Amino acid sequence: MITTRKKLIEVALPLEAINKASAREKSIRHGHPSTLHLWWARRPLASARAVIFAQMVDDPSEYVDTLLSDPTIKRAASRELTKRVALWEERKAKHESDPSLPASGQEPTLAECAADTERERLFKIIDDLVQWENTTNEEVLERARAEIWQSWRRACAENVDHPRAKELFDRHVLPGFHDPFAWGGALPLEAQRLGLESYATDLNPVAVLINKAMIEIPPKFAGKPPINPVSRAEIARGGRWNGKGAQGLAEDIRHYGQWMRNVAEKRIGHLYPKIEITAKMAEERPDLKSLAGKNLTVIAWVWARTVKSPNPAFIQVDVPLVSTYMLSTKPGKETTVEPVIEGNSYRFLVKAGKPVDAEAAKNGTKLGRGSSFACVMSGSPIDGDYIKSEGQAGRMGARLMAIVAEGERGRVYLSPTAEHEGIARRADPSWRPTGDVPARLTGGTCVPYGLREWGDLFTSRQLVALTTCSDLVQEVRELVMADALTAERSDDGKPLDEGGTGAAAYSDAVAVYLGFVVEKLTESHSSICTWSSAPKNELVVSTFRRQAIPMTWDFAEANPFVDSSGSIHKISDAVSRVVTMALPGIKYGNAFQAGAATQVVTQGKVVSTDPPYYDNIGYADLSDFFYVWLRRTLQPIFPDIFTTVTVPKAEELVATPHRHGGKEQAESFFLAGMTQAMHRLAEQAHPGFPVTIYYAFKQSETASDVGTASTGWETFLDAVIRAGFA
Repeated sequence: MITTRKKLIEVALPLEAINKASAREKSIRHGHPSTLHLWWARRPLASARAVIFAQMVDDPSEYVDTLLSDPTIKRAASRELTKRVALWEERKAKHESDPSLPASGQEPTLAECAADTERERLFKIIDDLVQWENTTNEEVLERARAEIWQSWRRACAENVDHPRAKELFDRHVLPGFHDPFAWGGALPLEAQRLGLESYATDLNPVAVLINKAMIEIPPKFAGKPPINPVSRAEIARGGRWNGKGAQGLAEDIRHYGQWMRNVAEKRIGHLYPKIEITAKMAEERPDLKSLAGKNLTVIAWVWARTVKSPNPAFIQVDVPLVSTYMLSTKPGKETTVEPVIEGNSYRFLVKAGKPVDAEAAKNGTKLGRGSSFACVMSGSPIDGDYIKSEGQAGRMGARLMAIVAEGERGRVYLSPTAEHEGIARRADPSWRPTGDVPARLTGGTCVPYGLREWGDLFTSRQLVALTTCSDLVQEVRELVMADALTAERSDDGKPLDEGGTGAAAYSDAVAVYLGFVVEKLTESHSSICTWSSAPKNELVVSTFRRQAIPMTWDFAEANPFVDSSGSIHKISDAVSRVVTMALPGIKYGNAFQAGAATQVVTQGKVVSTDPPYYDNIGYADLSDFFYVWLRRTLQPIFPDIFTTVTVPKAEELVATPHRHGGKEQAESFFLAGMTQAMHRLAEQAHPGFPVTIYYAFKQSETASDVGTASTGWETFLDAVIRAGFA
């Protein structure tokens, strides 16, 4: 038998501090791993760090004798005992005089007081540990690591005579960590930060790549200086490199990201022209007078999708489907689009000032909450079924509705021009992603309206920009290789995928992070993006506002070369910040593709994991949005990850009725697969530690005579219990 001690997580946690830090983390952008690559339902780093710490550290009740042997702790416990006994005696006396009052319970003991005092000390470590500012605070992290080591050495001493002691209880080496549902990588990353060798496996190749970028690649190049010519020159002037962790890698990501942006602008910058404020424009718009004669950088072009009018009198007119005419709702700077009818056609006019009819401006041509609109020419209703039929027949178009430019003091909204619309339409992409957009997604899908393939989600200009950047990643790879050799970086001849750590592997590594830059661009440069008119957020809203690919009627096409969110510069800088600020670059990390129900990695490791939430999120379906671009960009670097045309779906442990032939079959599939996955953990996880599992399924409960029930919860918990867990 293995001797085990109760862990802190089995007794108590400072939940308020953990929850507060986890909630706050949602608003943190600079340097947070969520800005490396989107993942749905990502666990907060704060909770991941706290939970792993608490599942590895002994609860103080398990070593009270040791605590009481310390005179300082014993004195503190004695003072606390005196207070508690006084309160206990007071409650006891009140209960004896009035039995209706609560009983006093057991008399407090010195051991309890000592354990509580020590527990508060551990809580203080967790309080510090969960703060975002302490993500790279070595003093705080070392305190946490020291507690983990202390508990580990106690476990090793108590199991020194166990037949598998050498394998399971080596006092010089902490056990490894494994997450079999690694997803966005928060748990493997935080285990690594706490000093454990971290293993991340997942069936989804996009998740595997995210985890490679977070836990596997940074330690390979930790402590090494940047190799780009600019940084080398600076180091030469200032002496030795003093960077920590993977800061050298981060500097190169930033440098070569800027190189990629500059070369892309030279090649396709003509597709993103500036706009001149002419004297005529200033005459019609007094608010533009100070800008007359100036060429302004365009931030975004706002388009409206169109269909032929169902009214026979205007059957040849492509009428707009507009969800709102509001461009800015900022008080004092309200700006709207107004359709101007001219015979059998119309044009869009951008007007500054409060709209005359605020309700009409707010609703655009939309009728109610559904997908029905009004014909701008005749007022005739355009119902959703008609729009779907037009879209599926390939007759849905788009028309430029407004231009957003950068002024001297904020955004400037301008009427569309034929020149700008013509330039966008002349873009001729050489490649477009294929594959089907999922027709069934919990939060909505655009497929019924004719956007059936991944390539349909992008305008021609967006496809040109994205393919240009994708191609440049391979050019960067060659450039980094040459610069690495010039910098006398040794080369072992092995690429990154084969475990290399030399110049060839380093060029692959930089290319991987720039591949993420391309992926972040796809999220900000699709026709699913919209323009936000909110006072504090006048910007392009990215594709995944929720876990879905919904239909958008008026969409915003961003400029990738401006210095704003969604630009190549901003995204490459954000990726670089993550490597600098959030990835520890310590300890060994390994991420690879494996199904949770069949993997053998868990053996002898600490486990904390976040399984799929029954049918809430279509992870694999949504991941294809990125996968088709990742495959194009990074397949030469990771050929084994990108062997399939799309993300594997048949084995994905989610209860998807259309994939398994019905609701009951989907539930059975989920139960069987999750039970098998849980069996793997129950049988293989390190016996000295509890397994921690996150499960945040959301579903309306079903009322019955015996109470309420939730299929997602019942099925998951059934799988956990069947696996042999207590």
